[in-house]
Amino acid sequence: MKIVVLEAGVMTPGGLSLDPYNQFGEVTLYHTTRQEQVINRIGNADAILLNKLIIDKTVMDACPNLKYIGLFATGYNTIDVKYAAQKGITVCNAGSYSTNAVAQHTFALILNHFNQISNYHNAVKNGAWEKSELTTLYDFPTDELYGKTIGVVGYGHIGKRVAKIAKAFDMKVLVYTRTVKEDGIATFVSFDELLKNSDIISLHLPLTDQSRHIMNAEAFSKCKKGALFINTARGGLVDEPALKQAVESGRLSGAALDAITVEPMRNCVLQGVQNIVITPHAAWAPMSTRIKLLNITVDCIKGYLSGNPINVVSKL
Repeated sequence: MKIVVLEAGVMTPGGLSLDPYNQFGEVTLYHTTRQEQVINRIGNADAILLNKLIIDKTVMDACPNLKYIGLFATGYNTIDVKYAAQKGITVCNAGSYSTNAVAQHTFALILNHFNQISNYHNAVKNGAWEKSELTTLYDFPTDELYGKTIGVVGYGHIGKRVAKIAKAFDMKVLVYTRTVKEDGIATFVSFDELLKNSDIISLHLPLTDQSRHIMNAEAFSKCKKGALFINTARGGLVDEPALKQAVESGRLSGAALDAITVEPMRNCVLQGVQNIVITPHAAWAPMSTRIKLLNITVDCIKGYLSGNPINVVSKL
């Protein structure tokens, strides 16, 4: 095979080697690729590996040898999977490789909000504790997660893991999902009921035409006053100006995001807004998680070559 890795840079920080791909043939690595470079860099390759670049009809028609697309991701909203299926191109995602990492990051964001970790760290760093007349410093009110209600929107692998962690904190779990499967952990409710009753709202669903801007001005207006909003899924799920207004108006006590609409960040309306914490789409990126991801993508290629592909998302 002739394999082109278009976005090797998302995988290799910390020295992670992509040499395992060499067993399949000739491999060309690009640290990063701009969208306008995609067609030329694919050229006559048989297979490509990538993260967030758009592979649509134009790209596929311009690269007639392309037969396999492997994703360094679970989401595949940047790939025209229906057209790929029509063209006989196999598209494989990485399944649930990041379940534990993203659920962990979700709670890191939640705990940072309720325990005010960043604010207290900065206060101590800047000498505020040294000036305190008390043995403690209590400039930033904190709260317990015990007894709080978390609303989980989307109940795939990550949503379920978040729900299990929440139960460990003795939280109540509400879930809104298309497919209800009782598990003894969550209470399944309508979207409006979840918004109305949740102290924390956390998104864990894919970005589709139906889910785009599921959190818009109307949705935020229905949220419980003072709720915390979390998005570690996809930026396109959120109407960002509406989120800004919801936080600045006090409808929400804050928001914490690991995904925004345009990545990397470019003139985002949420940047610098008080009580909004943003991390750079890094929830999935621990070294141990990327090693797992690498192994999954290798197994996907092996499955494809053996005639028994796994994690296929391009289906007629």
